[in-house]
Amino acid sequence: MTLQWAAVATFLYAEIGLILIFCLPFIPPQRWQKIFSFSVWGKIATFWNKAFLTIIVLLIVLFLDAVREVRKYSSTHAIERSSASRPSAYEHTQMKLFRSQRNLYITGFSLFFWLVLRRLVTLITQLAKELSNKGVLKVQAENTNQAAKKFMEENERLKRLLKNHGKEEEHILEAENKKLAEDKEKLKTELKKASDALSKAQNDMTMMKMQSERLSKEYDRLLKEHSELQDRAGKGNKKGL
Repeated sequence: MTLQWAAVATFLYAEIGLILIFCLPFIPPQRWQKIFSFSVWGKIATFWNKAFLTIIVLLIVLFLDAVREVRKYSSTHAIERSSASRPSAYEHTQMKLFRSQRNLYITGFSLFFWLVLRRLVTLITQLAKELSNKGVLKVQAENTNQAAKKFMEENERLKRLLKNHGKEEEHILEAENKKLAEDKEKLKTELKKASDALSKAQNDMTMMKMQSERLSKEYDRLLKEHSELQDRAGKGNKKGL
């Protein structure tokens, strides 16, 4: 394996390791959010997009080169012409075909996992933000509910006072009671808005969780497919040897 393909294979193994770490169930999204918020990431954020696109371009070039090699050595005419010149030409061509197919799988999976890794980081960040927003909205809803309960108790107390005071004081208390009723309706409206926002946040979190599960299932399927391809490549290498 040449230096460039060894580097691509190492990059592929690093991608698989990072994706496995991100999929660990005992590390919550909030922990990853704290890790992503380190100052060192802010310093390299300006170069991240350029580096991401550069790696994609390099992987695409290597992938196209591997496709070209596969098409070159899988050509029936090329194999027959090589076989006529030397008896061992067929085996030599098959060996090169196997290597080109191996390089094709390596670059293809590296490119795919690179895109999956970026998407996975984005989903983890969004999920952490949604969980944080959910906690804030829950606290706001509880505070609003307590305030509404307090105003309702105050309203009941004022109603009892109205029965024990004269007409002059009754008008004053009625005005206060009307104001409290308006405040009560206002608080109910705010409580409804907070409850709607909390429901929306829960729905968004459920959708994010479903997307994460689908991504995890797709990754498991691709990892299984990659393992089967590696097994086939190992068997083909043994036959070539």
